[in-house]
Amino acid sequence: MKQQEQKNDSANNTNVDKQITAHHHFVQIRCKNTQETLNINMGSQLSDIFAQLGLKMEYGPIIARVNNREEGLHFRVYKPKDIEFLDLHDSSSIRAYTRTLFFVLNKAAHELWPLCTVVIDIPVSNGYYIDLRLKDDEGKRRDVTPDDVNILRDKMKEIINADIPIHRHESTTEEAIQMFRDSNSLSKVKLLEGLGSLYTTYYDIDGYVDYYYGALLTSTGMLHLFGLEYYYNGLLLRIPSKENPAKLGAFMRQDKMFEIFKEHHRWQEILGMRTVGDLNKAIEKGYANGLIQLGEALQEKKIAQIADEIARRPGIKMVLIAGPSSSGKTTTCKRISVQLAVNGIHPIGISLDDYFLDRDKTPRDENGDYDFEHLHALDIPLLNEQMNALFKGEEVELPRYNFQTGKSELSGKKLRLKGNEILVVEGIHALNPELTANIPDSQLFRIYASALTTILLDNHNYIPTTDNRLLRRIIRDNKYRGVNAKETIRRWPSVRKGENKWIFPYQENADAMFNSAMLFELAVIKSQVEPLLEQVPENCAEHAEAHRLLKFLKYIRPISEAQIPPTSLLREFLGGSSFKY
Repeated sequence: MKQQEQKNDSANNTNVDKQITAHHHFVQIRCKNTQETLNINMGSQLSDIFAQLGLKMEYGPIIARVNNREEGLHFRVYKPKDIEFLDLHDSSSIRAYTRTLFFVLNKAAHELWPLCTVVIDIPVSNGYYIDLRLKDDEGKRRDVTPDDVNILRDKMKEIINADIPIHRHESTTEEAIQMFRDSNSLSKVKLLEGLGSLYTTYYDIDGYVDYYYGALLTSTGMLHLFGLEYYYNGLLLRIPSKENPAKLGAFMRQDKMFEIFKEHHRWQEILGMRTVGDLNKAIEKGYANGLIQLGEALQEKKIAQIADEIARRPGIKMVLIAGPSSSGKTTTCKRISVQLAVNGIHPIGISLDDYFLDRDKTPRDENGDYDFEHLHALDIPLLNEQMNALFKGEEVELPRYNFQTGKSELSGKKLRLKGNEILVVEGIHALNPELTANIPDSQLFRIYASALTTILLDNHNYIPTTDNRLLRRIIRDNKYRGVNAKETIRRWPSVRKGENKWIFPYQENADAMFNSAMLFELAVIKSQVEPLLEQVPENCAEHAEAHRLLKFLKYIRPISEAQIPPTSLLREFLGGSSFKY
């Protein structure tokens, strides 16, 4: 009897051990796409989990959010996770798709021209400008030809059609640095040397190795669509539209915008700052103050040149300044006004906000809410009538909008322009021709201001200009509006939607463009914005964007805000400006 009990105990213990072992081989996940909870094999890749779920996505999955953090489908799951698979309608997926296209382009160029250098340069014309640096038989740089572009496009298609796996690797940072030094990828060496991390992730396609600071796709065959065209002695890489991934994003002529980028590249040559690695080295050597002084001087010189151009046109009666959110329009307006005064012109500021229609006449958006960003939320006939009256030397009483009652009122402020006075107007619709349809163009001077980030992380990793503006807005909203980073991030897609509709289509109407971004800017705002991003909780969707921005900022060494002068445009966001807002 006792022996039988011992056998039963032994059998029970064995069953328990098997259950424990089985339990340790599985992990529980919650899929947000299907609202399912299921057990998966520990260590499964996200791509395997997607296949197990039986989900169908026409343009995906591209990447996933794992506990509200962006991960590539290479990611392996070892602990319980919340997982949401994303397709190309999501901004995070578009970024991963674009990075993978960069990778394929770099591999193709390397195979065709082993000694070439590829610089993923700037977003322009609804695509990305690629600076392809080729050499002739004598080792001198030669021009890119349309035939070169055709050959490169065909090679990219060949790599994509081969459906080659993209492998993700992790090594010590020292090993990665040596690997990139051996391949003469010095911009990556500088970047990784300044990162201060123990381990580094890199990728390879059939033996060709590269480094990217975000997730990539798992195979070249997942790239279903791209465009590559000859553009300004380089290339324009085009990507699928987020709204309709079956088509490429619409091509936009942005000649003036491209010239501004080229101008800033010339400034970068003066400063010796092309990449974040260059910036970090300069900060490390104690050159930050000199960089700030030179950068501020170059920016002020540009503002002075714009004011000089206005002064050379005696018929100008009105300066219109437009730009997207957090582009520094307000400070640009104030600094332009100072430089106009230097030219003997007295600027008078007019706020477009005072020309809002009564609230009951305001257009509504698709959700039935008042759309205050709509052009026709403004009383355009009244604006044109009053401006033309002023330009004829007549006196007008300016309106004032009462935001409490939602009514337009008479302000009691009467205005008559004198000979040396010019109106200066700032607003998102300032470049829209419909705003000033009844005012002769000869009396208008239009300025477009934006924060066009031109410094690169390294030659193959550009910094999105929208990230620069979002970081500025997070600081400003928190400091002056009592809005936390979570809420600013939540609202950002709506802000961007309004910009795409009401601002970007008209930017090429500008008589002058002003880039408000500073090469050292991210190093300065880093210290203020990081604590705000860290407060975004993990259990909300906005955490993914906060985590991505924090991860990106780790590449950049900080510069003390105390070194920034009170007249700097950055003070509009950081505080401590000598201008009144």
